[in-house]
Amino acid sequence: MPRISARISAISESATLAVDAKAKAMKAEGRPVIGFGAGEPDFPTPGYIVEAAVEAARTPRFHKYTPAGGLPELRQAIADKTLRDSGVRVEAAQVLVTNGGKQAVYEAFATLLDPGDEVLVVAPYWTTYPEAIKLAGGVQVDVVTDETTGYLASVEQLEAARTERTKVLLFVSPSNPTGAVYTRAEVEAIGAWATEHSLWVVTDEIYEHLVYGEAEFTSIAHYVPAEHVVILNGVAKTYAMTGWRVGWLIGPKDVVKAATNLQSHATSNVSNVAQIAALAAVQGDLEAVAEMRKAFDRRRQTMVRLLNEIPGVLCPEPLGAFYVYPSVKALLGKEIRGRRPQTSAELAELVLEEAEVAVVPGEAFGTPGYFRLSYALGDDDLAEGVGRLAKLLAEAR
Repeated sequence: MPRISARISAISESATLAVDAKAKAMKAEGRPVIGFGAGEPDFPTPGYIVEAAVEAARTPRFHKYTPAGGLPELRQAIADKTLRDSGVRVEAAQVLVTNGGKQAVYEAFATLLDPGDEVLVVAPYWTTYPEAIKLAGGVQVDVVTDETTGYLASVEQLEAARTERTKVLLFVSPSNPTGAVYTRAEVEAIGAWATEHSLWVVTDEIYEHLVYGEAEFTSIAHYVPAEHVVILNGVAKTYAMTGWRVGWLIGPKDVVKAATNLQSHATSNVSNVAQIAALAAVQGDLEAVAEMRKAFDRRRQTMVRLLNEIPGVLCPEPLGAFYVYPSVKALLGKEIRGRRPQTSAELAELVLEEAEVAVVPGEAFGTPGYFRLSYALGDDDLAEGVGRLAKLLAEAR
């Protein structure tokens, strides 16, 4: 008999974490690798959040089990923050605090899907979505976009992909990996279409505060009936708290109760110290966030300009998150240092070995022929890394 179940054997390793791990291993060997792989702010968590956690660690109440769904004060604060930032009014009872955004993603699909239910997923997509859908028994249906539309899906594309088995639309804006941001009119149109067909909408809003230029974040929850929308979010990206592992799921009370039942058996409560840190984050002002956004915006513009100067690279300007998603299709099949990479995965491997620069190939996000690069790293490393990339790719013949 197989040692590992078919269900778990089918799960793929996180490609982004794998690239980051390989880059760190090479660094440990003394190689000067610059990593564009991980989606992680390079800033420390703001001090007032850390201090709240230190005080929580000294408080005996937080040394014990607390409700599986989250500390009551944090659930209320998340509801208040959702109204403040998204204009969406929810009750504390509609909030489930999870061990990071990934657990919220998994629990949302596990709660909504039965085997064979279809989920419309706009590609390129974040690497965790397919695995969470698969584990829940769902069937992923890709709606493929590209650089010609700014990686935005139209209502017509969504309708063409819909079948009688479609149950959920996964909606992500701002997007990882592309940085695409839908306009308010586009969000409203997609929400109206989903409502017309009685679809559930699962919306991942973890990059809500990271938008640039004239772009604005618009929650699709405004345009979908409350009984058919689940909002996923967390503190990781906005407050530079990736390692604290606090996310949340917001939805109808019956969905939240069912997901809480699941979590009560999977993990019980999220670390109380981390929950108190998250409480300080969501109750605080957004001054630290604004400073990070300024730096990301500067780096975004620099990276887009430098990448578009490389022959064979086409990089649309992202309007949100902290990623660029350039096409490298024109470089595939060309000779670079004696090799002819035929895929973006092979090209990414060559770039890591020859230029000591780590990027994530488009295969990880469902669209081969692209790279994802994060600009959540220092300005000097960004310039050096793209410079190395440009020097290597200029050799393509």
